[in-house]
Amino acid sequence: MKLPSLLAGASLLLPALASAQVDISQVWINPGFYSLHFDRNKGLEDFNPGIGIEWPIDKTFSLTAGAFRNSDRDRSHYIGLYVMPFEFHGVKLGAVVGGFDGYQMSNNGGWFPALIPTAAIEGRNWGLNIAIIPSIKNRLYGAISFQLKYRFSDGQ
Repeated sequence: MKLPSLLAGASLLLPALASAQVDISQVWINPGFYSLHFDRNKGLEDFNPGIGIEWPIDKTFSLTAGAFRNSDRDRSHYIGLYVMPFEFHGVKLGAVVGGFDGYQMSNNGGWFPALIPTAAIEGRNWGLNIAIIPSIKNRLYGAISFQLKYRFSDGQ
């Protein structure tokens, strides 16, 4: 990964982080993703291990960043902001807006923007993000992505 690209992406999140009340006990960690691809016959990797964090700013916004092995079996990184303004029967609904890299068919593996519809189910220590990755012809294979997450505090 190119350091200038990472620094540029991270700088987009600094204003939100500066205004956030820092409480490390609220941070979620995750081991990557499981992606159920819409094109089942492309030989894509569904198991996408990695490491990531999600740092809640408040009940609506969370910062996120991480790295994982993507569906094309290459290393990818992401940085973004969850915006989850709706809740329906305990399920938070919204989207994550940010950027990804590591997909050779998209920007030659460089960073590209993303807006991904997302739902989140969160308990005290365990949570699950469910995202719908859109298919973009000749650029990105679509999937329903599942991201298990854990926090060491009780989340209260």
